[in-house]
Amino acid sequence: MSLTLYFAPGACSFVPHCLLEASGVAYEPTMVKLHKGEQYDAAYKAINPRSQVPVLVDDGQAVTQIVAICSYLDGKFPQMGFLPASGMARAKALEAFAWMNNTVHPTFTHVFMPHKYSASADVQADIKAHAVETYRGLMGELQTLVTDAQARGDAWLAGEHFGPLDAYVLTLTRWGTIAGINPEGYPALWAFVQKVAAHPPVQCVIERERLQLNLFKA
Repeated sequence: MSLTLYFAPGACSFVPHCLLEASGVAYEPTMVKLHKGEQYDAAYKAINPRSQVPVLVDDGQAVTQIVAICSYLDGKFPQMGFLPASGMARAKALEAFAWMNNTVHPTFTHVFMPHKYSASADVQADIKAHAVETYRGLMGELQTLVTDAQARGDAWLAGEHFGPLDAYVLTLTRWGTIAGINPEGYPALWAFVQKVAAHPPVQCVIERERLQLNLFKA
């Protein structure tokens, strides 16, 4: 078995990076330096023509997109219980995962890269300001996921096992601090994120990616 994960520090690739570390299997974490444009190099575009991270390569076959990669890892390592095995519990976990990916994640893109949506500096400023306010509300919804899990007596967001929802919530909350949102305004969410960060495989990935958990500046 030959597994390679192409990742960028602090990007959503953090999520499958954590799952691979938690699995305990041998894999090759390969950094792609987005700020240097390495995602546009011909060698990388041969792996992913969309020039995005993450990419998981398993025995020469590439899988892109975070939801697809994490679903694949869940199937490859069923003993880890990254996602509930079946039924309503699995559906609800995938529901939350899809919402994080199709709503919360792109809202941050509007904060971090407003130039993708307009060439006008004034319009970009409006896009960013509106997205930051929207993101505040979405962090409130992330906190509700945490409090709902706690009310059910679950150790992690999808049940008794660590999984992609937990790593993604950490990533999205960290991005919120980059957007200028104080995580301490969401006490249950922030406490849970710190619990995730202390989980040994997550701690290992944080160290490898050299991440600071809270980048908020008053």
